[in-house]
Amino acid sequence: MRARMIRDGLSGLIAVALALGIAELIAALTGAVAPIIAMGGLLIDNAPGWITHLVIDALGTKDKPALILFVTVATLAAGAGIGIVGRSSDRRAQIGFIALGVVGAIVATIDTPASTTQGSLVAAFGPIIGATLGWQAYRLLRLAATPEAAASVEAANVSEATRAQSMTRRVPGRRAFLGFATVTAGASAAAFVGGRKIAGSSVDVDAQREALSLNAGDQSAKGALDLDGLSPLITPNKDFYRIDTSLVTPRIDLAKWRLKVSGMVERPFEMTFDELLGMPSREEVITLTCVSNEVGDDLVGNARWLGVSLADVLKKAGVRPGATQIVGRSVDDFTVGFPTEVALDGRPALIAYGMNGEALPGPHGFPARLVVPGLYGYVSATKWLTEIELTTWEAFDAYWVPRGWSKTGPIKTQSRIDVPRDGRTVKPGRVAIAGVAWAGDRGIKQVEVRAYARDTPPDAATWMTGTLSEALSGNAWRQWVVEWQGAQPGDYVVEVRATDGKGETQTNKRQRSDPDGATGWHQIDIRVKA
Repeated sequence: MRARMIRDGLSGLIAVALALGIAELIAALTGAVAPIIAMGGLLIDNAPGWITHLVIDALGTKDKPALILFVTVATLAAGAGIGIVGRSSDRRAQIGFIALGVVGAIVATIDTPASTTQGSLVAAFGPIIGATLGWQAYRLLRLAATPEAAASVEAANVSEATRAQSMTRRVPGRRAFLGFATVTAGASAAAFVGGRKIAGSSVDVDAQREALSLNAGDQSAKGALDLDGLSPLITPNKDFYRIDTSLVTPRIDLAKWRLKVSGMVERPFEMTFDELLGMPSREEVITLTCVSNEVGDDLVGNARWLGVSLADVLKKAGVRPGATQIVGRSVDDFTVGFPTEVALDGRPALIAYGMNGEALPGPHGFPARLVVPGLYGYVSATKWLTEIELTTWEAFDAYWVPRGWSKTGPIKTQSRIDVPRDGRTVKPGRVAIAGVAWAGDRGIKQVEVRAYARDTPPDAATWMTGTLSEALSGNAWRQWVVEWQGAQPGDYVVEVRATDGKGETQTNKRQRSDPDGATGWHQIDIRVKA
């Protein structure tokens, strides 16, 4: 009995896996959204704020892979359940596959970028065909796993001799079931991998990036401090943090891309990428940080951004009086919102298309994104930008606001210790303590460090002033290093604090990253031992 239940559950699971693989392949061929990705996106967009906070706290940057895995495992588990429930009735199993197909079609339709009826039909096509083929595969798996005799013999109430003779004929038995299950699983994997490859090659982002010739300036980081383990003054693209709501990186065709400027403007317009490149460009060193960056964490990076002044684009459109909010919209409908005055107060807010001397990498927003100094990314840094809308502050709440984050997001002054790492043992005498500090568009004026024995009052320790790297701009972080002389053996707590360009020293009050950014001094524990 137990073996039969396992076999039935496995039949349902493999059949649903085939349905998912077929749906993935069809989605890739038609340009629609695969059901697993669509369902994951739906969960992200509709999850209550407290769940979002909980997931971010628990998983950090691993939240999206974990979500895809969860949706996949849950769907396969549903398939196993259909197989077990359907052991006594094919109709129940059929209803289960119909339900999966309908749900998949609805979810894919909701998430499809096409708003037309034709686009919706295309999006629904994959899940329905996948579920249909999955149902057929399930029936064949059940047939392969079931002895020919059983049901018909018992119903006819034939003699024991006839029963024994029938039971010797199996169509086709355990070996055939395993063979067919293996073939079906292989077909599922092939369809899934094929779909991913087709989707990945539909638009060659790397080739488009390499074909661009950007007028980038000097990429050197003059005045940088050189110390093992210290974050570089300019963060390499491959190491720059990535936080967004997209489960898969959008692949955008430059020939079809348009930037729309709309809303409360005198002259609404659209521009092509070539037209964007044709506008006067500027390159700025700007530090970006995520509002979810807890004290001492690494969701922050510093880069040279090349692009067009947002103020120039707004001037071309003609901002109407009363337009108090700028909304940036991504190709996947993610939105940010920030005060219009921020783009017009003289700070170098950019529509960026270059990063550290090359075209924007796909994960960082190719072909264009917003970069606004002084604001956390959740209210400003739209990747894969497709629209800039002018509206009022009261008329619209961007993506993260209804989920519990503040509508305003000025970057708070923060500092981080990179060297030595927390929990390390160092030798007595001279100890180099180093890290980075940032304060949005206010710059960094000073960094101080104190080290005190774990069993002594912190206030008894003297603050040591650090040496700062060159200020590449007033919007960029600065490296710092403090030489702690005469360190004696013992266990110590090391703390750092920074003072911004306006003379304000960061607060020691501890606050979580939500709803508007973490505060507090970063501290580490070290041991001084000979």
